[in-house]
Amino acid sequence: MCCSGFLKVMMFVFNGGIFLAGACILGVGVWVKVDSSSLLGLLDSVEGTPSGLSQLVNVAYLLIAVGAVLLVIGFLGCCGAVRESRCMLLTFFSIVLIIFLIEVAGAVLLLVFKDVAMQILDRLEDDVKATIKEQYGLNESFTSLWNATMDEFKCCGYKNYTDFDGSAFYKDTGGLYPVTCCNETITTCTTDKAHLSMIDGCFTMLLQLIEENAVIIAGVALGIAALEVAAMVVSMVLYKNIGNKA
Repeated sequence: MCCSGFLKVMMFVFNGGIFLAGACILGVGVWVKVDSSSLLGLLDSVEGTPSGLSQLVNVAYLLIAVGAVLLVIGFLGCCGAVRESRCMLLTFFSIVLIIFLIEVAGAVLLLVFKDVAMQILDRLEDDVKATIKEQYGLNESFTSLWNATMDEFKCCGYKNYTDFDGSAFYKDTGGLYPVTCCNETITTCTTDKAHLSMIDGCFTMLLQLIEENAVIIAGVALGIAALEVAAMVVSMVLYKNIGNKA
């Protein structure tokens, strides 16, 4: 009886962690979907974007789906333990096992195709730069999106200020660059001032942001995986104990 009570408490702990992780992932997914100034939104405006990379625009839907599934299995695990339902516990175990196997397969594919992804990003550079020259200062929505992105990440262009050379904005202003391409104290961004300011490109800032948070992302992923394994073990022990009672 004592052992059974302890296992139920452990199920609550593990599934509570899974539930909270699902809520966090769901929240991030909703934020990415709502945040119109996100860099992901720029991919829709780039002509010739590789089909594989363009799917990053839908990352919000993936996060929302994963978060919702984690919420469901966390709730299912807790209910199965409280009601001592073998059916619910078995369903919980099956769903978590499938998700765990998918996560392992995804991690393996990510490692295997890492170099391929970098090659796609390299090819994307020319397409982004060409689109900036064609539409920045001419297409209002595209210009607003880039301005919001550059202001949020404190960056300039895809790689640097030269990405705006030849753009409609550059021609209309007589050779000026967006103010974000110069230091904050400068109001008129000329070629010399932009060169001296040396503001990093948005792609560089995005990579830096990912690298800075890589440890946190890896830690969260490992934590979720550990919770899933522990929850599966406990659910099967409870499943067996309930069967012995019957």
